[in-house]
Amino acid sequence: MDEPLIEVRNLIRSFDGRVVLDGINLTVEKGKVTAIMGGSGCGKSTLLRHLIGVMRPDSGEILFKGKDITRFDESEMEDYRKRFGMLFQMGALLHSLTVHDNIALPLREHTKLDEKIIGMMVKMKLELVGLRDFERLKPSQLSGGMQKRVALARALALDPEIVFYDEPTSGLDPVVSGVIDQLIMDLSLRMHITSVVVTHDTRSAFKIADRMVVLFRGKVVADGTPEEIRNSPDLLVQQFIAGSPDGPIPLRQSSRDYLEDLLDME
Repeated sequence: MDEPLIEVRNLIRSFDGRVVLDGINLTVEKGKVTAIMGGSGCGKSTLLRHLIGVMRPDSGEILFKGKDITRFDESEMEDYRKRFGMLFQMGALLHSLTVHDNIALPLREHTKLDEKIIGMMVKMKLELVGLRDFERLKPSQLSGGMQKRVALARALALDPEIVFYDEPTSGLDPVVSGVIDQLIMDLSLRMHITSVVVTHDTRSAFKIADRMVVLFRGKVVADGTPEEIRNSPDLLVQQFIAGSPDGPIPLRQSSRDYLEDLLDME
């Protein structure tokens, strides 16, 4: 196996004495799709924030091509962020801007390219997500699925090595979810882009992932290929996959436990 693009080692993060990430270890292989799964409050959103450098851990390392991003200064972090794209859960498009200007924004912010070149690149990114000739529309004129695809085109604007996805199929119907799944797989297969997909959508994860990581209460409880996860003997993993109310994952929480879990969801 090649050197992993990202390697997380013994990552720990606490909030007000509550451990949210409890010794996380995982690797992300270059050109592959890694799905990080788990229910609300399991730590996956907090882990994502660490991977993109907006949070720093109490201890542990996050190695990108062998360099620990947790020790980066602001200049090094800025360079790192230019090497990845981010698809936010709700798209995070600027509704006052056109589709063209939303996608052009990172190009204008981080390059000195001529507007004519930027226009060509915007068209190319829209072509990748199947939205050719939609540049002049505003996000409010698009469906939810189209907005997600525009947001993905923006995430690809700087030709990133890696794209992080936060619940990419959340709120979408099965057909549109399938379109997003196919785009993620195509980017991996055709463009060799590395993808890290944070999701609780097991149907999507089993379809797109080369490797799957399951979190529970801040710990990795399973890590393997989709086939290995599907056949895991762990009752907790099987309950999560099946979406069953019966198993080791508790459904009832005290109000205090519920409020604590919201720390990871905010």
